Amino acid sequence: MDWTFFEEKLHERMEKEHILGAAVAVSQNGKVIYQKGFGMKDLGTNERVTPNTIFGTASVTKSFTALGIMKLEEEGKLSVDDPVIAYLPEFSIPSVDSMESIKIHHLLTHTTGLAPIRRREELNRFQEHLAYLAEYPHPILGKPGEYLSYCNDSFLLLGAIIERVTGRLFRRFITEELLYPLRMNRTTFSLEELHKFEDVSTPFVYYSQDGRFEKQSWPILGNYEAGGGIRSNVLDLVKYGELYIQQGVLDHKIFISKKQLEKMWQPIYPINRSSYYGYAFEVTPNYHGFTLVEHSGGQPGVSSNFGFIPEHNLIAAVLTNVSDVSAKDIWLEAVNYALGIPLEEKRNTELSVDLSEEQLKKFVGKYQSEEGDCLRIIIEDNTVKAKINDKEFSLRASGEATLVITEKEKPIQFYFDSNGETWAAFMGLRMLLKK
Repeated sequence: MDWTFFEEKLHERMEKEHILGAAVAVSQNGKVIYQKGFGMKDLGTNERVTPNTIFGTASVTKSFTALGIMKLEEEGKLSVDDPVIAYLPEFSIPSVDSMESIKIHHLLTHTTGLAPIRRREELNRFQEHLAYLAEYPHPILGKPGEYLSYCNDSFLLLGAIIERVTGRLFRRFITEELLYPLRMNRTTFSLEELHKFEDVSTPFVYYSQDGRFEKQSWPILGNYEAGGGIRSNVLDLVKYGELYIQQGVLDHKIFISKKQLEKMWQPIYPINRSSYYGYAFEVTPNYHGFTLVEHSGGQPGVSSNFGFIPEHNLIAAVLTNVSDVSAKDIWLEAVNYALGIPLEEKRNTELSVDLSEEQLKKFVGKYQSEEGDCLRIIIEDNTVKAKINDKEFSLRASGEATLVITEKEKPIQFYFDSNGETWAAFMGLRMLLKK
């Protein structure tokens, strides 16, 4: 198969989005059908990226943690329907009336009701994070299961549960129970190991204001490694994907049942018109008649996307060494190309509707999370616009409660109170509260 057109489009995207380095791998029916590195590992050395180059994966890590929980459930050591306090009795959020109502299921789906809170990467033990959560009333959106809002601080509790149930450090459990059996030999949580590997990328942030790249240190992460600490390469990630495609069979033995694996990509909570969140996977159930199962990741100097299409035994992984670039779009283009679908096809296409000036004014305001994301909706020259972390985007309406970032075709859903006033905006899987 000739991947020239895909590569031409990727080079154009890399230039437009200032992507220094990227790696892409695609496998089908157990065979790697495409692997290639693009650009540079490090601006200072000009060394080229290869398919073996190690990058951060960020939140791609979350599916490993979820898989660990599913394995423990199959072994009868826990149930996703159990209350979190059955394993972490000290788990407490002062603004929650009944802690028993928060189940492991809610941690896996980011539906605990907890809004994003201030990151505390200096906390290195789960016990410290439990104390932080119990410290003061964090913003609560609603009852468990009522709202989806991506929350790293609730997800890392899955790591704490793994430690309590197994008596092993979270990192050690994932490494010994998943990474070793899957022969992911160039994948690690350890920064010490990372510095000993060869062919490792350097993370960068691009600042558009003055057109410069700034080198980043690898983040320490602390407890957040449970949702973002794996560093890997695209070839190791497609090995990981084989476990899902092979329906839980590893080395001709059942590693985990097909039924248990498939629970991870059930469409549980809607993200937009086409996609849902499951257990650490985003799911698009009817994309050209098949299912997209994937998860993206982002950290300073990391943009990633990994996933698979079970009906076609297809796995794809994309890793880059620059923040806030469209690894997710590159991933879909690789999938489209492999399956003979037009490269520009999207997961979701939003409607276009006309709203009155009065209706548009209801969206205006500042929406923010304690994690740091900030959205401002303004009306300027009779046009509604979004300022997201100091970048400006044009918007169009796709419904009475939804605006769409036109350039990216990404919806922002707004929530209204009983008085018809907005109180939150759902953007990038996070609920940002109106200030």
